[in-house]
Amino acid sequence: MKARRIKGLAPEGPLADNLERTIRVRVDELFGFMPRALNPAEVEALHDLRIAAKRLRYILELSDHLFGPYAATAARRTKDLQDLLGEIHDCDVTLPRVEALIAAHQAAAADAVREAAGDAEDLDAALAAVAPGGDDWRGLHALAIHLSARRILLFEAFLEHWAKLGREGFRARLEYAVGERAAVAEPPTAGASPAPDASPAAGERSGARPAAAEPPAVAERPTSVA
Repeated sequence: MKARRIKGLAPEGPLADNLERTIRVRVDELFGFMPRALNPAEVEALHDLRIAAKRLRYILELSDHLFGPYAATAARRTKDLQDLLGEIHDCDVTLPRVEALIAAHQAAAADAVREAAGDAEDLDAALAAVAPGGDDWRGLHALAIHLSARRILLFEAFLEHWAKLGREGFRARLEYAVGERAAVAEPPTAGASPAPDASPAAGERSGARPAAAEPPAVAERPTSVA
């Protein structure tokens, strides 16, 4: 999946402002795969959602110290999402390969049984029961069942995690947090005792935006699976 282009970046501008713009685009990119990714059959959408989560996670981990407190929490939430989607992706990649091996074995066994039938007008069912290599391939059948069941379980966990993000107000709180600026401490003057300065002018001198109370979590109703 090709990343969305970030428009309006200003190389000569503040780093935090450019990162804020980038994060907002990455958040919008992440949510752009909804509600399609809530359908377990949408393998490609789930894969793209994982890539979008990875991009958002990495930029948050590099820059969360520049923003409000929830940015660090959002980085952890996004990592959990990426990890979970990665496990689902592993199942989606491995299961078709196992099924292809099973299909190849089945075709070869069918040819062998047909040859064993010789000139018979119909196939004796007993010949299929003793098809060559059955025991050797039983483990692959078990693996296919395991991968299918695990994929179902992981997808259920993904739905719950996404619903939890909605209840937490993940998007609204992250977008608010990247609009904040972490306070930057000024180095003490040589020979002077460091003293905290709580005046409004201190924040202006540091270049930090005035602190604001974080909004309460916004409950977002998770989109149901069609």
